[in-house]
Amino acid sequence: MDQMAERIHETVTHARNLCDNVQWSPMDATRTEHDYLCRVVEIAIKAGATTINIPDTVGYTYPMESAKIIRMLLERVPGADSIIFATHCHNDLGMATANSLAAVEAGARQIECTINGLGERAGNTALEEVVMAMKVRNDILPFQTGIDTTKIMGLSRRVATVSGFAVQFNKAIVGKNAFAHESGIHQDGMLKNRETFEVMRPEDVGLTGTSLPLGKHSGRAALRAKLKDLGFDLADNQLNDVFVRFKALADRKKEVYDDDLVALVSDEQTNDAHEFLQLKKLRVICGTEGPQEAEMVLAIDGKDHHIDATGDGPVDAAFMCVKMLFPHKARLQVYQVHAVTEGTDAQATVSVRLEEDGRIVTGSSADTDTIVASTKAYINALNRLIIRRQKTAPGEDVKTVSYHGE
Repeated sequence: MDQMAERIHETVTHARNLCDNVQWSPMDATRTEHDYLCRVVEIAIKAGATTINIPDTVGYTYPMESAKIIRMLLERVPGADSIIFATHCHNDLGMATANSLAAVEAGARQIECTINGLGERAGNTALEEVVMAMKVRNDILPFQTGIDTTKIMGLSRRVATVSGFAVQFNKAIVGKNAFAHESGIHQDGMLKNRETFEVMRPEDVGLTGTSLPLGKHSGRAALRAKLKDLGFDLADNQLNDVFVRFKALADRKKEVYDDDLVALVSDEQTNDAHEFLQLKKLRVICGTEGPQEAEMVLAIDGKDHHIDATGDGPVDAAFMCVKMLFPHKARLQVYQVHAVTEGTDAQATVSVRLEEDGRIVTGSSADTDTIVASTKAYINALNRLIIRRQKTAPGEDVKTVSYHGE
């Protein structure tokens, strides 16, 4: 303990000499013996820590216990009333939100959380859940966060796009079904009084009240108005790019819904300014009789290259074409397909994550053709990887970096 006390004092003091606000966290605090926890927290405070974070590192604690630990520290540790206690919860037992709110009730004034509950294993406390819980139940949770809740849905969608992790349909607050009412008695109650079965309004988190579809005859003004309702305020050049893609989609789909438009805009925003690789043509042959084949024209640094390849399926064959034309050592970590809307003409949003020498990149794309969306997402990830390579190898041109090591 003496050695640990010395290390805590040394590191916290060093940090305090560099900045005014120092946060210190004792790993696995919720499973730590209480006397020991109180002693190390006291050492950190005396050394200059201004925030003490109490991590539930493995998602083990229970709401009542979470609150008890914060109260104990406030009562037993000298100087505890002069610093901020934070709570950092994991969701392994599905109680991260409850544990965080319980800690706040007990005196914690900082919640460490993530958008959509992202995090290792089962994830961390979801920002949208604790924020809306305090907003909706402000009668028993009289705390303020200063967060503009109308930005939540847009932020959730953006994080899902960038991270490559789609939000599950029944996710609290930001899930697609969070404000859906299918049961007949629920629908009847909603028509008579929304508060019967809705504890918060869709508008509170940035959702529009209606989802009227657009069609191929809809104009640029209608598209701009709809996108603004969805939280996207695009510049004229961005709107023009999205409008071209919208018209192309409307030619393939009878009706273009809100989720289709979100996918279009998200796809546009994930495209890199300089696309070293561009898909020009893709044709696949698949079915019950193999092998599955793909024919591709891929532009590499502005020059078209043609190739044919086979694979274990149409997606594998298309990916094989890319890899044969652009050899690389990136390993496919995640491949996810998500239907944006219902119906056989629905857009597919595909997310791809690649890893190469410690560099991790994600790519995504949306298209009514799942194979095309998959290939574009794969290429998008490779374009991001090229940029990452450039950043770690300054002075080299794109082509040299791209083929480095081959």
